[in-house]
Amino acid sequence: MQNFTFHNPTKILFGEGQIAALDAHVPRDARVLITSGGGSITRNGVLAQVEAALGNRTHFIFSGIEPNPTYETLMQAVALAREERIDFLLAVGGGSVIDGTKFIAAALKFEGEPWDILAKQAPVTDAMPFGSVLTLPATGSEMNSGSVISHRAKGDKLPFMSDATFPVFSVLDPTTTYSLPPRQIANGVVDAFVHVMEQYMTYPINANVQDRFAEGLLTTLIEVGPRALAEPHNYEVRANLMWTATLALNGLIGAGVPADWATHMLGHEITALHGLDHAQTLAVVLPAMLTVRRTQKHGKLLQYAERVWNITEGTEEERVTAAITATRDFFERMTVPTRLRDYQIGSDSIDTLIAKLQEHGMTALGERADVTPEVSRKVYELAV
Repeated sequence: MQNFTFHNPTKILFGEGQIAALDAHVPRDARVLITSGGGSITRNGVLAQVEAALGNRTHFIFSGIEPNPTYETLMQAVALAREERIDFLLAVGGGSVIDGTKFIAAALKFEGEPWDILAKQAPVTDAMPFGSVLTLPATGSEMNSGSVISHRAKGDKLPFMSDATFPVFSVLDPTTTYSLPPRQIANGVVDAFVHVMEQYMTYPINANVQDRFAEGLLTTLIEVGPRALAEPHNYEVRANLMWTATLALNGLIGAGVPADWATHMLGHEITALHGLDHAQTLAVVLPAMLTVRRTQKHGKLLQYAERVWNITEGTEEERVTAAITATRDFFERMTVPTRLRDYQIGSDSIDTLIAKLQEHGMTALGERADVTPEVSRKVYELAV
């Protein structure tokens, strides 16, 4: 196991009715900007609960943050926050809203061009405090410091992270997910699954605790994912899904182990070029990535086959193949297609995707930094 420092300052308020706890966690004299996506939080009553909990605090609402939050939209929120002298942000929505709010929080304290936070990885040393009310379990953004932002005009989708952009608190009420459409639930399961895989599916280093945690999260997603689609008002199913998605990317299972993230980087370019949902790109890329890099990941693939999928018969190569096939089948069972052609994308896009990876410096990806543009091309080709 590698040396590590683990610190997560985000307080989690979990369970039905916890939105009311906002009153105890938002400063009494705060001027609050509520950030949100579309109109779902109005239709499902979450916004009404939030506003009731805020009581007589001065607050404003900025809506319209996209599923892949854009720099252009978020800078409008920055302007509103400055105009209204906001001193606390409250993200109400899914991971994209929380990601976007992290950028808003950073941009409000950043001296210079805020896009440099992403394009130049300019350090973020301060940010406006913010909390979140999660309504879509998927990204884990509610309990980590990372964010991914798109620039519509440039066709870029880039990440940043900073210790200054952990949420102060996050409210996780599983009942807020009851009204989600099946596509968003399916995407959330796939997103969480691949988050775990990016930290688990590397090479063995005797990190037994992290491995068992990761395998527990994966098997939980396999168990509750299809039920979350079939039983949308099952509180226990939605509660387990919500907590699993949070634990998938709050730093715990990634402490002291190598991480990959190549699947995410290749997926980001597909979203930026073609507008696919983030989880759709992960479902497309991961099975191809595992196939192309099966030799480098052989040890962990065998462990994954046995412990997650109960595959114990056949040669080692047969078990590895079966594990990759089981992964693809699970995504398909979650109704998320796993081929680029399923989204009407052909091999004619590959040159552009590779060029974008190179433009963004994504030329030595993966846990061993051996995912070169040539390897990425093989993955994209296999993904078609």
